[in-house]
Amino acid sequence: MAKPRLLQAAIDAFRLPDLRRRLLVTFGILVVFRLIAHVPLPGVDSAALAALFENNSLLGMMDLFSGGAMQNFSVAAMGVYPYITASIIMTVMTPVIPKLQAISQEGEAGKSKINNITHWLTIPLAGLAGYGQLVVLQNAGAVAQADVLLTVSMIITMIAGTMFLVWLGEQITEYGIGNGISIIIFAGIVAGLPEMVGDSFLAAQQGQLAGLLTFFVVGLATTVLIVIFTEAHRRIPVQYAKSVFKSGRMYRQSGSSHIPLRVNTAGMIPLIFAMALVMFPGIIGSYFQDVEAQNFWYWVVQIFSADTALPLGIIYWAFYFVLVFAFAFFYTMVIFQQQDLPGVLQRQGGFVPGIRPGKQTATYLTGVIERITWGGALFLAVVAIMPFIVSMVSGVSNMVLSSFGLLIVVGVVLDTMKQMEAQLSMRRYEGFIK
Repeated sequence: MAKPRLLQAAIDAFRLPDLRRRLLVTFGILVVFRLIAHVPLPGVDSAALAALFENNSLLGMMDLFSGGAMQNFSVAAMGVYPYITASIIMTVMTPVIPKLQAISQEGEAGKSKINNITHWLTIPLAGLAGYGQLVVLQNAGAVAQADVLLTVSMIITMIAGTMFLVWLGEQITEYGIGNGISIIIFAGIVAGLPEMVGDSFLAAQQGQLAGLLTFFVVGLATTVLIVIFTEAHRRIPVQYAKSVFKSGRMYRQSGSSHIPLRVNTAGMIPLIFAMALVMFPGIIGSYFQDVEAQNFWYWVVQIFSADTALPLGIIYWAFYFVLVFAFAFFYTMVIFQQQDLPGVLQRQGGFVPGIRPGKQTATYLTGVIERITWGGALFLAVVAIMPFIVSMVSGVSNMVLSSFGLLIVVGVVLDTMKQMEAQLSMRRYEGFIK
C-alpha cells in the first residue's frame, strides 16, 4: 500500500540535508510561535476569558487567525489578521490608485515597495484591532480595567506581537517550506485539535453519538469538496508561434500549452471580506445595547450574532451567504484584471485557437472566468454557512466546524505538498544531470 503523497514527500525530504534543514527551521519557528501564544498580557482573568470564548462562537472564529493566542489574550493576541487585512486592502487598491499600479509594474523592486507599504499599513490596523479587542474583553469582565499608560503599553505590545509573527512567517517563506503566513495560521488551527477531540468525547458521553458521527461525516465530505474545488480548473488551450533564424533563413516554430483558470480563484478571501462586514454591526451594537430594555442595538446584536437561535440566526447566515457569493465574483474579477492574461499572451506571441488576439481574447477569457466563478462562488458560500448547517443537522452545539479552518488546512497541505515535490523533483533532476 502506497504512503500518502505528503508523508512520502516529507520522508524523502528528510534524506536530503538542505531540505531537512528547511523542515527543521519551519518546525523551530512554529515552536517559537506556540510559546509566544501562551505569554499573557497583564490583568487577564483566565477563567472569565475561557467562559467568554466558550459562549461566543464569533470570538472563536476571530481566535482562529491568532492561532489560539486571542483566547489566552497573549502578546500575539491579534495573530497575523491585521497583516492579512492590510494585504487585502493593498490588493484591492493597487489597480484603483495609479501610483500603486505603476509601482506594482516595476518588477521585483515594485513588489518590494508594495510589501513595505503593506507592513506600514499593518501597524495602524493592528493598533485599532488591539484597542477594539481590549475594550470588548474589558467590558465582558475578562480583562481588568487599566489606566491610559498601561492601556497604551498593552496596545503597543500587541502591535509588536503581530509584527513579530509576520516576521516569523516571512522567515518560514524564505528559509523554510511553504507560505509562512499560512503555515502560522495552520499551526494555530492544528493546535486546537486536541480540544476538539476532548469536545467529541464529551458529546459522546452526553448521548450525542449519532449527532457526533453526523458531524464528522459532514466534516469529511466538506473536506473532500474543498480539495476538489481547490484543485479544479478550466484549461484554456494556447498556441505559440515564434521565428527562429538559422543559416540566414527564418523558420517558424510553434508550440502548445494551456492556461489553468481556477474555479475558486479567490480562495478564502471572500470569507474574510464577508465576515468583516457581517461582524461589524454586532461589534458596534455591543457597545450600546441595553439587555434589560431591549433597545434597538440589542436587536442588532441579536441579528448579527452567529449564536442566535432561529429565526434570527437565519438572517445572519443568509446575509453571510449572499456576501460571500458577491465577494467571490468581485475579488476574482479584480485578480483577473491584475493578471492581464490577454496582454501577456499577445506580448509572448501566444493565442487561443479560433480566437483573435487582443479584444476578442479578452472577451473570451472574461466570459470563461465569469462562468466558472459561478461554481466557485456557490461552493464558497455553502462552505461559509457550513457551521450553521452542521449544527442544525447533527445537533452538536459544543463543537464548531470552521469553514475558515478547513479551507486553510486543506490549502496549506496542498501547497506544502506541491512545494516539497517540486523541490524533490528539482534535486532529482540535478542529480541525474550530474
